[in-house]
Amino acid sequence: MSSTPAKSEASEAVETPDVLIVGTGLAGLGMAMKLLAAGHSDFVVLEKADGVGGTWRENTYPGCACDVASVMYSYSFAPNRAWSRMYAAQPEILDYIKRVTKEHDLDSHIRFNTEAVSYEFDEETDRWSVRTASGREYRARIVVLAHGSLHQPSVPDLPGMSRFEGKLFHSAQWDHSVDLKGKRVAVVGTGSSAAQFIPEIAGTAAHVDVFQRSAHWVLPKADRPLSSFEHKMFRALPFTQRLYRLAAYWTHEVPVLAFLNPRFLGLLETAALRMLEKQVPDPVLRAKLTPDYKIGCKRILLTNDYYPALQRPDVDLVTSPIAEFTESGIKSADGDLHEADVVILGTGFSTENRCASEHIVGRGGITIQEAWREGMTAHLGTTVAGFPNMFMLMGPNSGGGAQSILFVIEAQLHYVVECLRLMRARRATRMEVRADVQRAFNARLHDKLGRSVWNTGGCHSWFLDSTGSNRQSWPGTGTSYWRATRRPDPQAFVLSARPEGRRLVSVPRPAAAGRARKRG
Repeated sequence: MSSTPAKSEASEAVETPDVLIVGTGLAGLGMAMKLLAAGHSDFVVLEKADGVGGTWRENTYPGCACDVASVMYSYSFAPNRAWSRMYAAQPEILDYIKRVTKEHDLDSHIRFNTEAVSYEFDEETDRWSVRTASGREYRARIVVLAHGSLHQPSVPDLPGMSRFEGKLFHSAQWDHSVDLKGKRVAVVGTGSSAAQFIPEIAGTAAHVDVFQRSAHWVLPKADRPLSSFEHKMFRALPFTQRLYRLAAYWTHEVPVLAFLNPRFLGLLETAALRMLEKQVPDPVLRAKLTPDYKIGCKRILLTNDYYPALQRPDVDLVTSPIAEFTESGIKSADGDLHEADVVILGTGFSTENRCASEHIVGRGGITIQEAWREGMTAHLGTTVAGFPNMFMLMGPNSGGGAQSILFVIEAQLHYVVECLRLMRARRATRMEVRADVQRAFNARLHDKLGRSVWNTGGCHSWFLDSTGSNRQSWPGTGTSYWRATRRPDPQAFVLSARPEGRRLVSVPRPAAAGRARKRG
């Protein structure tokens, strides 16, 4: 029996969809679209907010934009012919997400303002019991977690923060009610978000102090408006946009080879140092902005206006560590008090354990916290031993070193659909990756990562957890991940069926037009 999706939790009846997707970012919505393309409409999508978009709904700070070329930052199966720039800004990306949601009629499957808080696997029925914050229950054969990997702001616990009497907020939770005009602003952090909003607020604020813990490698951003001729060409000759996409793909793909073999990073470092020398003539400031680790160890910043912003007379770069907050500002370790009316935390996101606070109970009563007590681990970033019929999108060690995250997501969407098809072919009601297969996979994975720049580059980044293990990166190119996720290996899983012969997951083979493509 197919479920009949509604848009609210008005009804108290338990819904029993075959597939339950959690999250309406690009991963969750992409999963919904791929299920529809495969002829499967018996699914529900839970979203804790009142709209779609994920990170592109939440992050609204000034200057928020993608650092992946826009031609690579749309689904290959739903291309956007109307990007205004080579690198799209947040409002345009969110508009695209809303548009594809409407075009594919996904709203009818989505339950907005519905937060999943509990997941428990029922071994008697081979179904997941998923409860929401309001107490509503969904009993789904398959659960797909599409939370996203960068959605929990990392808020540092700095001495005296509670004493500060001004406004304080994280860049991912931008307080638009605060007018920065004429204000003294302190920015803590110099990562990707900060590098985007600092040039936007400099000149509006009376003064900006930028607190840098460590310098970042910076490369120029090849951004420009897309011309009307290009737009006409994309519409009339769609293959030309695919050529642009292919060029962007390999531009992101080639550096990964150097990240895996750090001895080949010299060319990238030379390019970055030349940019630094060209944009920052002051040798004292240039020295402060020169990283002391290998390029690629941390996320590389793509920006053309960050260095110029730091050289404004109303902007100061502070490299002395933060000692404490006071009522009126921040005191650095060198004893200077930097007065501030507003403090903005550009301190990134928490990535160490994405499910640390979630109630997820798998086979035999094992919790996700117990399974990951020594660190996050999965098979191909999608399945976890002990948790049957559960798939993760952008799970442990599936992040691209430089490749578009959307390309990786599409590979995973295809993989999940193929797993469901395998279940149907084997008449299985339960599918679980074998623990020995997962262990062997991760042993090989971490052996390769041990030689990469992310592990050996001499920095501490969000790629590494508190033990120094890399739980984020895929130890290869995007192409290698695409190949690894083309077809699930039946020998890697335990497939079984309930003797009662309950209804099976049904995913018909798609028509040729609905098949996943490598690139488009």
